[in-house]
Amino acid sequence: MSSQAAIYMSDVSFAYGATPVLEEVNLTVSRGEALCVVGPNGGGKTTLLKLILGLLRPNKGLIRVFGLPPRQARRKIGYMPQHVAHDPLFPITVEEVVLMGRLGAGGLGGRLGWYTSEDRAAAIEALRAVGMEGALRWPMASLSGGQRQRVLLARAICTQPELLLLDEPTANVDTLAETQLFDLLAQLNRRMTILMVTHDLGFVTHLVEKVICVNRQVVVHPTSQLTGQTIRHLYGGEVRLVEHHHSLVESAGGGDG
Repeated sequence: MSSQAAIYMSDVSFAYGATPVLEEVNLTVSRGEALCVVGPNGGGKTTLLKLILGLLRPNKGLIRVFGLPPRQARRKIGYMPQHVAHDPLFPITVEEVVLMGRLGAGGLGGRLGWYTSEDRAAAIEALRAVGMEGALRWPMASLSGGQRQRVLLARAICTQPELLLLDEPTANVDTLAETQLFDLLAQLNRRMTILMVTHDLGFVTHLVEKVICVNRQVVVHPTSQLTGQTIRHLYGGEVRLVEHHHSLVESAGGGDG
């Protein structure tokens, strides 16, 4: 196992009861890499992230994050989930949402949410990084979809993580917000490793050099070798890819993947 690996998985298998989800996964992600995770719904993408986070334990195999068991490495990880339940009538500000990323820090205050001046400075810095520092006191209910995603990303990076895990970060945002978010991730990748679940292959090919294809088993492809045939085999049907920067130019018709 390389001491330089951000993520190391060896012969990992996981099942929900009698239903296998991931089988014999072998994966190494080096520090500083940016990779996207693709695959059909139910193929195991979110489960893969939860195993890396230590929210789930494998039935078989070994997982290490920066050389540590996942639960011991959590302070090194920022996580942005696919779905965040939020009552739009609940009176919570942008600052309060971002400060949630500081929960769990050492000491009684970190466990109970007694935020320090250091915590608040980190929240402002995270909002500045995503271009939302002016929204510190705004209610979350007043934000657009793209602005909400930026605030949730700020919450994920508020702990200044070494590894950033994002589960479909562009869900329910328009194309402009999507493009801006990927540009932001390119900047963040200069100082942290990024693993991102997404179906928007055309947009991320300028950000990542490798794609992790997940459908019970895991195969890693360089983006330069990703073809329409590979994607059809992974998704089990026709998908449409729109390439913006690399040489991957293929339209296979049908609906979006």
